[in-house]
Amino acid sequence: MPAVPTIAIVDDDPAIREALEDLVHSYGYGSALFASAEELLGFDRRDTIGCMIVDIAMPGLSGLDLQDELHRSGWKTPVIFLTSHRDAHTREAAIRGGAFAYLTKPAAFQQVIDAIEQALAGH
Repeated sequence: MPAVPTIAIVDDDPAIREALEDLVHSYGYGSALFASAEELLGFDRRDTIGCMIVDIAMPGLSGLDLQDELHRSGWKTPVIFLTSHRDAHTREAAIRGGAFAYLTKPAAFQQVIDAIEQALAGH
């Protein structure tokens, strides 16, 4: 992993991607932005990603579908879900699938940063 961890941000909403990018940059992290799960799966520099912030509801593959595909392909980077889905079933599916954290929008900036730092530390 590079000296400055890169956080992958996967969300179909450009305003969310930009806000999260500003947040991670303000804490000294790099970012890689993806408008869809498919874009992330096509990314060829996987070794540069320290953790991912992923939305659940996106056109094409959902965040949960992406998580399944990451597992199938052997990509072990921690996934932090940041979503508007507050239902227990979706949360349980994400956690059961290996999600590092499941945060709901709007999440406090510190809550997002804490999850990133814990994921990068391997907790």
